[in-house]
Amino acid sequence: MAYSDFTNVAQATRAFNLSINEGIISLFHSAPSVQPSHILSEILEENLPLAIATGSEKSRSELIISPILVEVRKNFQRKISLFSGEIFDVDPSLGLNGVCDFLIGGNPIQSEINQPVIVIVEAKKGDLKAAFGQCIAEMVAAQIFNKSNITDVIHGIVTTGTQWRFLSLLDKEVSIDLVEYPLPPVDKILGILTSIIQSHNI
Repeated sequence: MAYSDFTNVAQATRAFNLSINEGIISLFHSAPSVQPSHILSEILEENLPLAIATGSEKSRSELIISPILVEVRKNFQRKISLFSGEIFDVDPSLGLNGVCDFLIGGNPIQSEINQPVIVIVEAKKGDLKAAFGQCIAEMVAAQIFNKSNITDVIHGIVTTGTQWRFLSLLDKEVSIDLVEYPLPPVDKILGILTSIIQSHNI
């Protein structure tokens, strides 16, 4: 198996003996908004119609998701790393292996993935819920990978580029944010991403 083989929440929770908490209306309701730079605003103004019109996952990844993550990295003075389409083999015996859409690493080194890891899954066919299983599997992998780090909460993100959902994993409990954040606007999404990275003491 691989991360992409986990196609729903039930499958992932059974495989890793996890419980689900869906009672939290918003994991990040208190996260302050972060205003985008003039450059990001211009990029999204140009790219959003193109990405939506083509409808392809590749275009949404390149034209929407990547510029947002690059902006977040810049806001952290490039002290974090950003990986796209990277192999993240943590424990193949558990199906915790394969290629991740995006990973944020805890230091600026781009030659290898370093702790703590935050996982971002691009939802296929625009279906956020169908990507939850893969995201949970990748969060379990990140939990194992981050084990020597003091960070206890693992964060996961599922996005189509224009819709964003956030998850967390603490011990054996997965919390799924019930709020679906649209883009535009981008300021709340930038704020949540910033809060997640700050919570890892980066």
